[in-house]
Amino acid sequence: MQTYVGIDVHRRRSQIAVMDSGGQVAVNRNVPSGREPLLKVIGDLPLGTPVAFEAAFGWGWLIELLQEHDFEPHLAHPLQCKAIASARLKNDKVDAATLAHLLRADLLPEAWIAPPPVRQQRMVLRHRAQLVRLRTLLRNRIHAVLADQGCDRGSGTRNYWGASGRQWLDGLRLPAASRTVIVDLLAAIDALQLLIDRLDTALAETAKGDPRVKALTTLPGIGRLTALIVLAEVGDVSRFGSARKLASWAGLTPTVRGSDRVVRYGHISKQGDPWLRWIMCEAAHVAKRSPDYIDFYARVAHRRGKKIAIIAVARKLLTRVYHVLREAEATNHV
Repeated sequence: MQTYVGIDVHRRRSQIAVMDSGGQVAVNRNVPSGREPLLKVIGDLPLGTPVAFEAAFGWGWLIELLQEHDFEPHLAHPLQCKAIASARLKNDKVDAATLAHLLRADLLPEAWIAPPPVRQQRMVLRHRAQLVRLRTLLRNRIHAVLADQGCDRGSGTRNYWGASGRQWLDGLRLPAASRTVIVDLLAAIDALQLLIDRLDTALAETAKGDPRVKALTTLPGIGRLTALIVLAEVGDVSRFGSARKLASWAGLTPTVRGSDRVVRYGHISKQGDPWLRWIMCEAAHVAKRSPDYIDFYARVAHRRGKKIAIIAVARKLLTRVYHVLREAEATNHV
């Protein structure tokens, strides 16, 4: 008899429901999150038993555990699960049983499980992006300290991070507390820069061996680092049947509300990969000045505003990314 497992994963404890093919729940147990407690509940189940769980905080170890013991993992889409299985009574016990039931009924809305190399590459690139954001936060703090002293703008100084900018900062007459804060912030920025430079060196080597990076960098607004982020977030492009589906997955397509003959289009859904959406918008800020998009950006900005125009450029650019990747995939298969 076929068995189905639903796991409601949490950081400290997880709820595990085991259901038979008739829909009867044989086990519904709450255990500490970890390898050994989970295997005590499902370790004796047949090889290939399907296991469903939602994409929640810290699910990577669970994927590895299930694949290591020859179970069949199914990653559920949290928002779509809620839409299908909304209930008045909601707790971990109900959620775990619901996942098992949706899996048994072949109604589970699944998300793509990226292979380990893709997940590792995503981790490195997201780590670098977070370091850059932290560096920006520290730089903004220096601007705030200088603005508080009325000297945020130096004559002929575009930034404070180069040699001339540091020299200008050293020559300022500041209170002792302000000087201490700035010195500490600059030291933290320098430490972060060392980490970022180390990551950039390793990523540059990775990019050299990937022909898809070279193909993507022919597009306006996409450099080596942007191409690597796109590849890591998209993963296997063949899982998208069209460029529109990729744009929808990135959350760059408008919401649609239709009833009878009335159809209303709203803002973009933002329901998708936030990292891909972010990097495409960053690329759009550069691409909007290229000959390919400058007229399109100007027309949309005139009618709808600059923010919507950037989103429109990002969507068109992602469409070209899709076709470049499909073409590169077809070339590699020849």
